[in-house]
Amino acid sequence: MRPYLKYIVLILITALIFWYVGRNLDWAEVSDSLKRADKWYLFAAVLIICAGYLLRAIRWQVLLSPITKAGLRELFATTTVGFAAIFLIGRAGEILRPMWLPMLDKRVRPSAALVTIGMERLFDLTSLIAFFSISLIWFQLRTGHEAEYAYIRLVGNLLLAGAAGFIIFLLIYKWKAQPIIAWFERITAGRFMPSRIRLTLISLMRQLERSLEILKNGRALFWTTFWTISLWFAISLPTYLVLLAFGMPLNFVDSIFVMGVAAMGSLVPTPGGAAGAFHAATAGSLLLLGIDRETAFAASILMHLVYFAPAVVFGLYYLFHGEISIERFRSLLSREHAVEEIESDSPDFESEDLKN
Repeated sequence: MRPYLKYIVLILITALIFWYVGRNLDWAEVSDSLKRADKWYLFAAVLIICAGYLLRAIRWQVLLSPITKAGLRELFATTTVGFAAIFLIGRAGEILRPMWLPMLDKRVRPSAALVTIGMERLFDLTSLIAFFSISLIWFQLRTGHEAEYAYIRLVGNLLLAGAAGFIIFLLIYKWKAQPIIAWFERITAGRFMPSRIRLTLISLMRQLERSLEILKNGRALFWTTFWTISLWFAISLPTYLVLLAFGMPLNFVDSIFVMGVAAMGSLVPTPGGAAGAFHAATAGSLLLLGIDRETAFAASILMHLVYFAPAVVFGLYYLFHGEISIERFRSLLSREHAVEEIESDSPDFESEDLKN
């Protein structure tokens, strides 16, 4: 499917979700709830979310350290531009970060940026599941929602199993990386795979091996874990502040539950930062906590803006005031193998390294 057709389909899915969720809402009450929200709580939430983007940049710097040095300013700019892209075009915007950083910081290869983003997701998923599981221990189930709660626990357990399985895979890969890479080189040599794609995949595999050095480096592992836990506190606290802004009789543990369910909704690849799916998941979690429908949906709207609006502001600033040609970026984003394209065009890309 062509990119613009995919985007149209995702827009239609977003509209369908909003229609389904909002068809029975009293929109006048939703509007009143939005107006009554405490602006000081929301302002504090936005400030902490901004700090969270800085924490992401610091953690990314630590993850890149086994491979190459990277500037914190460039990492912060790339992080916010990446989240702005996710908000504007959906999860497809994830590809922006490994494309953008090497154009800002020539020391970083696209493949290095790509594999460290994968490591980010591993640490994020593990931390989110840990936070979410803790909230379920003390979660006070509201009468009449037993079936929904059982489904959420099932999804949480599946995510936990998936994260554990992926960690095991990475440990095995780190242990047997060289034989695995040699096997891949052997079976793809002179075969069906185009040379550029083959070299790029081998580069990614080698960069992944190097990035996994962090699992052996106690200091780097400690700091990555520390910044990840700090980051998720910097997300869960604004979630709690948004709930306080609406005067909800909920505690911090409840806010972690809401954050976990909202994160599941944010995985849906719709434009607007999982618009529709995020709102449905967030409002649904609040309904399970006994909040009325209109207030729950109003809270989901402001929570979505608190999470994404700062990144959009920063991201658009860096996008239009940076050193990167917008036309160059648009050209790369429209290509099916954009990362491979940058990797081959990068001045420090050495294909000989891939062959050795």
